[in-house]
Order: sequence, then structure tokens, then C-alpha cells
Amino acid sequence: MSTPLHIRAAGMVTAVGLDCASAAAAMRARLDGFQETRFIGAGGEWLIGAPVPLPRNWIGEKRLAHLAAGAIVDTLSQAPDAQTDCALILCLPETDRPGRPIRDDTAFARQVLDCAELPRGLKTRIVAHGRPSGFVALERARRILSEGKAANVLIAGVDSYLTTLSVAHYLAESRIQTPENANGFIPGEAAAAVLCSRDGPLKLTGLGLSREKAFTYNKLGEDGLDLPLRADGMTAAYQAAFAESGRRHSDIGIKIGDLIGEAFWFKQTALAMLRTQRERSEVQPIWPVAASLGNIGAAVVPLMLGWALEAKPKGYGGAGPILVEASADDGACAAAVAEAA
Repeated sequence: MSTPLHIRAAGMVTAVGLDCASAAAAMRARLDGFQETRFIGAGGEWLIGAPVPLPRNWIGEKRLAHLAAGAIVDTLSQAPDAQTDCALILCLPETDRPGRPIRDDTAFARQVLDCAELPRGLKTRIVAHGRPSGFVALERARRILSEGKAANVLIAGVDSYLTTLSVAHYLAESRIQTPENANGFIPGEAAAAVLCSRDGPLKLTGLGLSREKAFTYNKLGEDGLDLPLRADGMTAAYQAAFAESGRRHSDIGIKIGDLIGEAFWFKQTALAMLRTQRERSEVQPIWPVAASLGNIGAAVVPLMLGWALEAKPKGYGGAGPILVEASADDGACAAAVAEAA
């Protein structure tokens, strides 16, 4: 990458841990936060979700603001000096997503700053692209650092699929996992944050952004297309990340993906792997975040980077680079290569 982009610290608030260290340890141990929710499925059963166990029963935007603030405070507690010269990029759900839990992004950002006890004058930018938002934020963070607008960039993501309208919509689309539907995702919620600067223990060496034409809803488009999935978008994202990092697919030691649970996303990753790996390599383990937390939307990229940051110095992140990937329902795809600095 033209401008060095390092991860200094990370924070998490999840269903399996309320700070980065405990959440990463729980995910490493393959623990999950799945439990019955107050939502009812089509068959009358209680839906399984992954809610965060908060000390108070906050709901709506206030709940999400406390989730995001918790992740931010967790991150900044590890690097308190960063607050003196820092910009914030807030990753949020897609603006057109049914049941989106946030109505006014600007007002929500102010609420997050207040909960985290940060000054309202803190330079804040919004990225509302759902799961891949964190990758767009990384590109913007690199630009901020290269232009000298801030010495540190805090990327925070927060999201929840545990809302009445979201559950109703995705149940109607047969996309939530139920006893009658194994090919679905488990709705979750979480917040995560990473602190980016020019120095730190984890370095991002490659970043790729692309778009998949055969996305999961492509048959519902205006042109009525129903394109076969070839994973062109994720393949292009892989290739761009590898080219920028100077790495090959066979160099990768571990992959961390959003892989929310539906077969479409696993097929996309498998096809991208087949189309980009040209040399023999050892088995590359895949760590699916959703196996512990369900679908956590825009929080997933900061969380995956935080997990990589925890794994590398503790010796279970493998010797080679880590490939991080995420994609969205509208076809947005992205991947990044992270290495120990």
C-alpha cells in the first residue's frame, strides 16, 4: 500500500464478549452467543439470535450507540494518546435495508460521541454500506493519513439484525435460519472498532474492492437477469489485494470471512479461491465470524481485523498473512491482506 496503514488497537462488544480480548478468545474456542429471542418464526417457534448481553435493556438507536461507544472506549483505552489527533469513521447498515435500526446517521453519530465521552467536534465520517463498510473505511483512512489530516483514524462499526422489521422481512424472504430452513443466517448484533495509524503491530499490505454482478438478488433487478454466480466480484477483490501486497494466494495462512451462513456466500468464497490459487499450499483454515456471532452486518470488518490483531501476537494467527473478506447483498465485495508488522 502506498501509505502505511497499521492497526494499533481494537475493541469489541459482542454476544460472546464485551471487550476485544474476551471476544477473540471466545471465537477462537468456537463458542457462540446463540439463544432464543423474543421474535417468533413462521412455525410459532422462538427464533434463535445472537444478542449482546448489556447491563440495561436499551433498545433502538440508544442500544446501538452504547454498543458502538463500548467498542470505541475499549479501543482507545489501549492507546489513550490517540485521542489528541484522531478522526472517526463510523460504519453503519445500508441506507435502504429493510428494518434499518438507525434513522438519522448524523444524529446517531453525535449520540455515539456522547456515550463514548468524546468531543462532538471530532472529525466524523459515515460509511453506510453494510458488511463491506469497513473496507471502504480503510481506503478513506489511508487517504486521511496520506494527506496528513489526522495522525490516527478510528474505524468503528455497529449493526443489528435483531429488529422487528428486519426479522419480518428476512423471514418473508426465507433468509433466516429456522428449523424448516437450514439455508439461512442467524440474526445478530455487535460493535467493533480498530485504531489505524502509520505504526502498529498489524499492517495492511493489500486492499481490493469490487462488485459482483450475479449478487444474491440479481434476478429481481430491473432487467430481470438471473446470472449464474462465477464470483467475478470477489475474485477481482482477491486479485487486487494480492497485487497490492505482492503476495500470492498460496502465501495466505488463514482466512477470516463474514460468511453469514447461507450457501451463496460459501460458494462465492470457494469459487474465488479456485480462480486465484495457482500454486500448491498447506490447508488454509477459514474462520467464519458468523459461527459465533451470526450476521452482524457493518460491525464485521473491524471485528475481523481486531481478531487478526489479537491472533498474531498470541501465536494462533499462523505464520503467513491473513486474508480478510466480506461482501454485501447488493454485490459489493472486498478483501484485504494483513500481516504482522
